[in-house]
Amino acid sequence: MTTPDFPYPRKRFGQNFLIDQNIVKKILHRAALRPEEMVLEIGPGRGALTRGLCQAAARVLAIEIDRELYAYLQEELGTSVNLELQLGDALAYPFYELPPGTVVVANLPYNISTPLLFKLFESRTSIDRMILMVQLEVAQRLVGKTGTRDYGVLSVLAQYFADIDLAFKVSRTCFRPRPDVASAIIEIRLKSNDVIDRPEDIEHFVHVVKAAFGHRRKTLLNSMRDAGFDSQVLESAFECTEIAGSRRAETLTVQDFSRLARMLFPH
Repeated sequence: MTTPDFPYPRKRFGQNFLIDQNIVKKILHRAALRPEEMVLEIGPGRGALTRGLCQAAARVLAIEIDRELYAYLQEELGTSVNLELQLGDALAYPFYELPPGTVVVANLPYNISTPLLFKLFESRTSIDRMILMVQLEVAQRLVGKTGTRDYGVLSVLAQYFADIDLAFKVSRTCFRPRPDVASAIIEIRLKSNDVIDRPEDIEHFVHVVKAAFGHRRKTLLNSMRDAGFDSQVLESAFECTEIAGSRRAETLTVQDFSRLARMLFPH
């Protein structure tokens, strides 16, 4: 099968190719890769970022789901001896098998960016940091502060696992085709396991956060009761944690949610 000289973007894969070399340079500068580091790139597209990654790191693993792009990259970047191209779905990739200290640098497909993020969070013992292009709205939610409109389930869960910075915004004109939404680069530094709960506790934490935000306009007591929590158990937990049940979910910090989850699901 012959591949086109320049593969066309496919909407079903959420492809918007980065074409601005100044943005590529800014991403690489933010990544601050060391010569001995390994990089994971998800969705390399036409390779705009891949070339720079290969020049800066010891090894680059690039996962591409599009067969035509995969064939194109093999031809275009086949001489890069430190590049390993894999054809496949990143959502099915065992990220936990990556060597410890892996750096993730990628323009994430926007249609699967959130599930990909949480799959990467689950493999945090293998990852040092992540520099990612995401939809601006998602970036603003990821870094959302307590009490703001952007602060919600995604903010709390992401900030539970990591420290996140919105590095800079990226114009729609930097892509072909132009996306319908604005973009941003975020830097994510995973927290150590010393500050993360056990897997079963994480499950409880997620359950509490989703229940609390289930009805944003309702109080914690009413929202969590609607999610199936017993009123008396809730009132006891609120009293012990000194968190008023009359508050709303967006006023609680990540630490507040953690304390509440531990009280509602004691060991």
